[in-house]
Amino acid sequence: MLSRLIFLSLLLALQCIPAARAAVNVLACEPEWAALTLELGGERVRATSATTARQDPHHIEARPSLIARARNADLVVCTGADLEIGWLPLLLRESGNPRIQPGQPGYFEAADFVRLLDKPASLDRGQGDVHAAGNPHLHADPRNLLKVADALAQRLARIDSAQAAHYGARNRDFQARMSAAIARWESEAASLRGMPVVAHHKSWTYLADWLGLRVVADLEPKPGIEPSVASLSALLERLKSQPARLILRTAYQAAKPSEWLAQRAGIPALELPYTVGGSPAATDLFGLFDDTIGKLKAASR
Repeated sequence: MLSRLIFLSLLLALQCIPAARAAVNVLACEPEWAALTLELGGERVRATSATTARQDPHHIEARPSLIARARNADLVVCTGADLEIGWLPLLLRESGNPRIQPGQPGYFEAADFVRLLDKPASLDRGQGDVHAAGNPHLHADPRNLLKVADALAQRLARIDSAQAAHYGARNRDFQARMSAAIARWESEAASLRGMPVVAHHKSWTYLADWLGLRVVADLEPKPGIEPSVASLSALLERLKSQPARLILRTAYQAAKPSEWLAQRAGIPALELPYTVGGSPAATDLFGLFDDTIGKLKAASR
């Protein structure tokens, strides 16, 4: 009788545990989407990233440890637009997890909800690593984060319907804070508008579009093709008639090419964080853009 009473007491206690203690297990392909998921989910989500700010998201190995994380995920949040084409399909297949396959509620691509830039008029292997759907580095414009956040909050609410109001409230709070921050960043960066820059890769297309930077050249002779001394020398000659003020690279791109060109062209080479974790100050989405704007302004003086 005593053991039965103990059992009933434990069962009642378990039933009384608040539902909010449960969590949606989210695997993000990149740090920016893990950070956004945490903004929208708070204590309702457990979000980790498959990659770090020091890794090129184009080129990741689907290791067994990563496959195990995908196997246990309720939701996979990725960029899409073929950014992860080299490793995500294998990861999804090997996970054996039906919840996160394309077409299921547990599969989410940010690129589905924004206007993509750099859509090629035609596809040719000779063009280099060109993405058919358009440029996937969409998070570098924080205005895109507002659109993705709306869609992602709805997806979280679909997966965890009992807490739909929670995700809606957190999204409204995020929208307000991010909109205010965007207005502040645009004011702070007004002096950068029209500034000519060189970019290592197409990583900065959306940042340039947002802030009005003018990308006059890329370090890569073709997208995804690392620059050689010959291609850098040709670019150096070109900059004599079409000068730039800065050379931009991400935290995961090699410093040597931009520093080679910077030394000879007499302009600064600047590493920007690109994503959450790309610098000590970029601890979340707000710190990411605070640091990006601050570094651009300091280097342009």
